[in-house]
Amino acid sequence: MKTKLAISGMHCASCAGIIERELGKVDGVEMASVNFASEKAYVTHNDSVAVDALASVVKKAGYAAEPMTHGDSSAHSHMHDHSVQHVTRKVIISSILSAPMLYFMLLDFLPWMPGNGILPYAGILSLLLTTPVQFIIARDFYKGMWSGLRMRTFNMDSLIAIGTSVAYFYSLVIYLVYAATNRSLIGIDGMMIEGLYFETASFLITFVLIGKLLEAKAKHKASSAIHKLMELQAKTARVVRDDKTIDVAIDQVVQGDIVVVRPGEKLPVDGIIMSGYSSIDESMISGESIPVEKRAGDKVIGSTLNKNGGFEYKVTAVGADTTLSRIIAFVEEAQGSKAPIQDFADKVSSWFVPAVLIVAVLTFIVWYFILGASFTAALMTFTAVVVIACPCALGLATPTALMVGAGLAAEQGILIKGGEPIEKAKRLTAVVFDKTGTLTKGEPRVTDIHAQDGYTKEGVMLVASSLERYSEHPLAEAILDRAKQDGIDNSPVENFSAHPGRGIRGTINDEIYQLGSPSYIRSIAKIDKSSLGAIEALETEGKTVVGLAKEGQYVGSIAVADMVKSTSKQAVRELRALGIETWMITGDNQRTARAVAASVGIKNVIAETKPEDKAAAVQEIQSKGNVVAMVGDGINDAPALASADLGIAMGSGTDVAMETGGIVIMRDDLRGVAQAIRLSKATTGKIYQNLFFALIYNVIGIPIAAGVFAGAGLVLKPEIAGLAMALSSVSVVTSSLLLKVTAPRTI
Repeated sequence: MKTKLAISGMHCASCAGIIERELGKVDGVEMASVNFASEKAYVTHNDSVAVDALASVVKKAGYAAEPMTHGDSSAHSHMHDHSVQHVTRKVIISSILSAPMLYFMLLDFLPWMPGNGILPYAGILSLLLTTPVQFIIARDFYKGMWSGLRMRTFNMDSLIAIGTSVAYFYSLVIYLVYAATNRSLIGIDGMMIEGLYFETASFLITFVLIGKLLEAKAKHKASSAIHKLMELQAKTARVVRDDKTIDVAIDQVVQGDIVVVRPGEKLPVDGIIMSGYSSIDESMISGESIPVEKRAGDKVIGSTLNKNGGFEYKVTAVGADTTLSRIIAFVEEAQGSKAPIQDFADKVSSWFVPAVLIVAVLTFIVWYFILGASFTAALMTFTAVVVIACPCALGLATPTALMVGAGLAAEQGILIKGGEPIEKAKRLTAVVFDKTGTLTKGEPRVTDIHAQDGYTKEGVMLVASSLERYSEHPLAEAILDRAKQDGIDNSPVENFSAHPGRGIRGTINDEIYQLGSPSYIRSIAKIDKSSLGAIEALETEGKTVVGLAKEGQYVGSIAVADMVKSTSKQAVRELRALGIETWMITGDNQRTARAVAASVGIKNVIAETKPEDKAAAVQEIQSKGNVVAMVGDGINDAPALASADLGIAMGSGTDVAMETGGIVIMRDDLRGVAQAIRLSKATTGKIYQNLFFALIYNVIGIPIAAGVFAGAGLVLKPEIAGLAMALSSVSVVTSSLLLKVTAPRTI
């Protein structure tokens, strides 16, 4: 089973790594994934593991955890808002307490400014102002460092706590020595006490908190897709109970209820229309702006918008089982998942902090013992190195890009279930399409009607539909639908009989008719060359032909075909433009398969394949060195979807296909396949870009902080290092948000 936990108290990717490691130690836990950006943990475990026990493990590691169930996403959003408010208060208080020290610094550099008389008091005031910032405002950093030490590791909190403590306690010692030596708590002779760096600790904490606030707000924007989806959910439903129509809260609707929907109202839950007719705006699910016509027997989706008709429908799914809830779950899982490249970032973060502490100590040793710098200068350089090297940007590089990419895809009717499908989609070299229901509509339609001289097309359809009314053949429905569409009434049939694999016969108005395959009709009636040529031409086009004979004479024929979707040809063209090879797999005969494939531009065809052999066919294509995606919509496609490197399911298909696919195209439009690949490429490219700049930032920042370029006048004070570190995290999140502008738009 899977458990989702809302985590609070994390400050960097190292925190996520600690929680992940501790959860992984629990007996019965198969997999634990903690996402720093979304502040959630996803744990796969057996039934013997209690959810409360998982939360307890997280708390022992020094963080807060709350189990999340369906509907808790909104609560988690409110919890996040509260956290933002909490950080905001800290920033305000810390800024107010730090502001006077900024004025002290300005007075020291600009003696002509008013207020010089306060300089002797700057030391004692700085101590009094910094102490609450250091030990109250920044207490979470100490708690985080202590938690890390208990787990025998270092994290961002360790770096901030060490850096600020060095500045604070060094200044405290200098101040106490000065006070004891001069027997004065203020500067003597109207001068400021030299060598104090209380403002460094205070400014550093303030800048880091400002960075965390900006980061939190940016992460909130990155996950906006989830909030938008949750806002779409209806709050009430109008149901029929005891012959009365009443309004009830959405959580009181149960499966089997009859819901009444009026024009302009939002559908509360999923169901099947019992009576009435309307057009429904399903753009929030499929991304398709054109309303879909619905009538009795059609499925409807909760949270879609009824346009101009009223109807009643029977509830088939509520709560977590509704389409919207499942979409939210898919998107959350995608945004909270890890791409394989994240493993690289996690490994770097795990050794980065200890490595930085070693570099900082070496920096102090070199400056103080070898280069002969003052103790104060060496210590401040040590602090600058510790502070600027926090690996927050590295930890945010992958998850924020995933959050934005998955959210963008969801807005366009494409569900990408995690980081792994995103990376695989980028590497695809071949896409295999199922034919029926994927490339084609999966609904046979009459395309051609041919009548011999002396007969009419209406007459052919009248007899054919009358006979097919008693048939169980898959093509019978197509012929009956066409007759209904043309307003043709059926005639009574007597002595009906079926000949499996060949055709049917019956008596209409005392005349015997036979309807069946061309070979069956040819065995009982003579067909002239012209008509035979027409039949063969239709079969070459991939159509199934049904012949009609009367009393041993050929009367005419009807061609039936599973129509190709209007977007299939364009979808194949777009995939070719991306350099991806296309294949079609089907159980149909070679002639029909190749005709359909040719009509959409596919050259590689695997025909006459049994459902159970589709997976083997996919594996054969993989054996040629291809990275393969399988696109399907039915239960029989599930094994092939699972066998492919990436399964892409059409949302118009079965639930089994949707659950098996790594990507789900919610609209019945194959162009979504190419769009999903384009979005995956854009998202993966953004991940690599973020990782590059996050690493480059540290590669450049650490030497500057260590004073390598001090000879050229390039130095970095600890408080400025803190600001730079905070802004690096914000820049990575902002870079990810740019995906909303630069990513390929909807099809």
